[in-house]
Amino acid sequence: MNSTNRPDHSSRPLQMTCEHLVDASQRAVFFAWTEGLDCWFAQPGTLSLLAAEGRPYFFYNRDEWGRHPHYGRFLEVTQNQTIEMTWVTGNGAAEGTEGAETILRIDIIPKDDATLIRLNHSGFVSEKSQEAHRENWPIALELLGEALRNDSKFNQP
Repeated sequence: MNSTNRPDHSSRPLQMTCEHLVDASQRAVFFAWTEGLDCWFAQPGTLSLLAAEGRPYFFYNRDEWGRHPHYGRFLEVTQNQTIEMTWVTGNGAAEGTEGAETILRIDIIPKDDATLIRLNHSGFVSEKSQEAHRENWPIALELLGEALRNDSKFNQP
């Protein structure tokens, strides 16, 4: 257990989980979330991120998805295994996490010659926010899978 302060979600039990199998190494998946986020999710040029416990991050998602700020702080980072971070999104309206500090946990699990990404997002303030994320995270993970297949940045030893 780490010492980083975690948001209190005792009154916000809404969560969602999805999984996606990718033909990539654990190292490549970890790199995509901790150093290559602007190759598949963040708008290039907007990413400020150092994946270390307690450190903040900020970015805008891809412009073609609508310009929404994403920010938070890292709670746990275990090389090639786990990334846990707070996750706040929105554009000033009742979108994204609606201003709530949610928690995003990414478990990177070896599975035969591939890697299973298990993503759990918890602490939603509304069913609307939960359902929007339940709909969008599988799409995002599919885009990550495409980037892992097609971008040589992820295929370095």
